[in-house]
Amino acid sequence: MADTFDSGAAGASSPPGHFPDDPGYLAALEADCELVPDYGPEPVPAAAIDSVPLPPTLAPEAWGDVEGPQAPEVEGQGDSQRLAPVKLGNFLSVSFPPRRMLLAPIIAEQSLNMLYAPRGCGKTHVSIGIALAIATATPFLQWRAAEPRRVLIIDGEMPATVLQERLEAAVSRVDNPSYARENISILAADTFRDGLPDLSSAEGQEKLAPLLEGFDLIILDNLSTLCRFGKENEAESWGPVQGWALQQRRAGRSVLFIHHAGKGGDQRGTSRREDVLDTVMRLKRPDDYEASQGARFILEYTKARGLFGDEAEPFEAWLKDDGWTVRDATCARDERIVALDAEGLKQREIASELGCGLATVNRVLKRARGE
Repeated sequence: MADTFDSGAAGASSPPGHFPDDPGYLAALEADCELVPDYGPEPVPAAAIDSVPLPPTLAPEAWGDVEGPQAPEVEGQGDSQRLAPVKLGNFLSVSFPPRRMLLAPIIAEQSLNMLYAPRGCGKTHVSIGIALAIATATPFLQWRAAEPRRVLIIDGEMPATVLQERLEAAVSRVDNPSYARENISILAADTFRDGLPDLSSAEGQEKLAPLLEGFDLIILDNLSTLCRFGKENEAESWGPVQGWALQQRRAGRSVLFIHHAGKGGDQRGTSRREDVLDTVMRLKRPDDYEASQGARFILEYTKARGLFGDEAEPFEAWLKDDGWTVRDATCARDERIVALDAEGLKQREIASELGCGLATVNRVLKRARGE
């Protein structure tokens, strides 16, 4: 792997499209969350927005002859959806559309994902980078997007001024900013007098529902500010949010949850959150991290469906003034081993300090000495 990775890539100069024709884009919240007076630019007129159809639902006839009390009914037809088992032969004969990647290899269409880290480690920087990569079809860190897609960032924590500064800085690092300006939308709690609805409540989910149409990825930053009902360490509190996330998947959308790490380094609260997730990523600071280095971290996968080999390996990333640099996590570890050896630590002490095997320390030092 190269020591550095160019997070920008050449792309087309004109945007691929606009958001769906939804006159209620902000109106759905205005009744209970009045906009701050004279804040920011006016919304794009509905007449200037193109309509983007959602993926079609499978028709009932696609299931063939289903034995049982009632054949499956397409969601939305009738007052309720009737349930019935489907014969394996019929199920296997259905041509489900393949899941394409929004950001290969970590975020697929109709996938549920999580990124978590300690406070101040760089979660928002990474989530913005992911949004930009997907919206502009440019690479980011070790990931790549094949085509521009639409992204909604729902932010419940950051001051609007700080969020704007971070987005502006990130957009300046891509080669096709027009795609980003058209394909990313922001719903920020700080721009509403009463904040945003509680996503863990049925009422809050209902208010947000009309705003989600037409987006391929929804980024929720973060769980503790957007899902406020119940206790984080109680599995039952996660049930309504999990149900909402599964609804988004059925509607053809992907979700990326941004969350905090607990004192032990794992995601804070109930582990049940990870049950239905496809990809779970954790950021942690390197052993030699210094506060002056800002957003420098090691990214590792704690759950990764479909990731194998080198794609599943952790890596180190660092946001510098001229953009992101990326290298193998083992490179950072090996440098630290050599540095501790130069300070006079014994190999066993180095292994204990870095949490690696004594054989690893010995092998790295031999290679560094040319033995």
